[in-house]
Amino acid sequence: MRNIKAMIERLIALREQDGIEITLLAVCPNSDAVLEAAVQAAARNNAPMLFAATLNQVDRDGGYTGMTPARFVQQMQAYAGKYGCHDDLYPCLDHGGPWLKDHHTRGRLSLDETTAEVKASLTAMLEAGYQLLHIDPTVDRTLDGPPTVDVVVQRSIDLIAHAEAERKRLGLPPIAYEVGTEEVHGGLVDMANFQDFLQQLRDGLARQGLLDAWPAFVVAQVGTDLHTTTFDGQAASALYQIVAPYGSLIKGHYTDWVENPQDYPATGMGGANVGPEFTADEYDALQALVSRELDLARTDPGLRPSRFMETLTDAVDASNRWQKWLQPEEKGKTLMALSPMRREWLVKTGARYVWATPEVVTARQRLYDNLRPIMGDPHRLVVDWITASIERYIVAFHLFNARHYFAS
Repeated sequence: MRNIKAMIERLIALREQDGIEITLLAVCPNSDAVLEAAVQAAARNNAPMLFAATLNQVDRDGGYTGMTPARFVQQMQAYAGKYGCHDDLYPCLDHGGPWLKDHHTRGRLSLDETTAEVKASLTAMLEAGYQLLHIDPTVDRTLDGPPTVDVVVQRSIDLIAHAEAERKRLGLPPIAYEVGTEEVHGGLVDMANFQDFLQQLRDGLARQGLLDAWPAFVVAQVGTDLHTTTFDGQAASALYQIVAPYGSLIKGHYTDWVENPQDYPATGMGGANVGPEFTADEYDALQALVSRELDLARTDPGLRPSRFMETLTDAVDASNRWQKWLQPEEKGKTLMALSPMRREWLVKTGARYVWATPEVVTARQRLYDNLRPIMGDPHRLVVDWITASIERYIVAFHLFNARHYFAS
């Protein structure tokens, strides 16, 4: 695995000195199939690939994917071997901070307790070989509103100092850091606050002797969220002009279904995260397999249907995670009381939380088994379906054969 910090320094040099504009893609590995598809996409496009895993997805307790940091990296490496991939695959942490794991909120952990949990997770990620850590202490469940900029800075420095101390203790090479948030709860969306945050962070890291850990990426609001899909190139360019003197690049989250991904490289966007879109792709691919299974059942009365979609819907319903996306007029309604269109959106979006639950895994295996005599390997259709979606971003971000630029 090539060192990510050196790669990002090269990315900045390509942009500033050679006029070569590239945006790195960070795939959120919200399922094993998405992880496999991303490695396959990187391999057949000769592209570097980042894997931005949240604490909810991958953590010491297995997260909702069932993967610990060590298992996640091992699985990534196993797929790299399967597809004859190169070494430009980078496991990363997305949104690492207090109360950004559902378990921390449900357990009503104090600031000291949730911070201790995050620090233990940072250590486990370094031990596993993570290359980039997103430090994001922009949430405080003990306050009525967002923490102030100076509090976010102080907590960011505390977490970076812990990670750097652990990295050195473990004898690991330098890693890259990412700071900031695209969410308004962080208080950093306002341009003046954004600039104040950067200056305070730089001053604080300098006082701690940690300028070598200055963040490679700064996350910012560039017009996209879960419900909007138009990238604001003008805002991104303005933000890039602010972070460029610091030696950083802008990184966007919520890049899912963005209408104009080709505009990212030209505006100083160093990276972009995509997650829910690939879960929706996985859902659509499985829905296509279910349609085949229904046709098969009409010609084979002895077939035992998988009932995959019913099982998936029940699992999403039981998780209760779909409720966080309800509109005001939908509050208090059951999932089944919603319109079919809204219900499908909620199930498709929430499917990532339950792909690894035993009942869904069992139903999926039966679906595959029912179709295997005719299709060969149904799972291949799912992986290829997701890969095609990932490749849309690879092309738009000028990542095809981009590994060439980072060869030592």
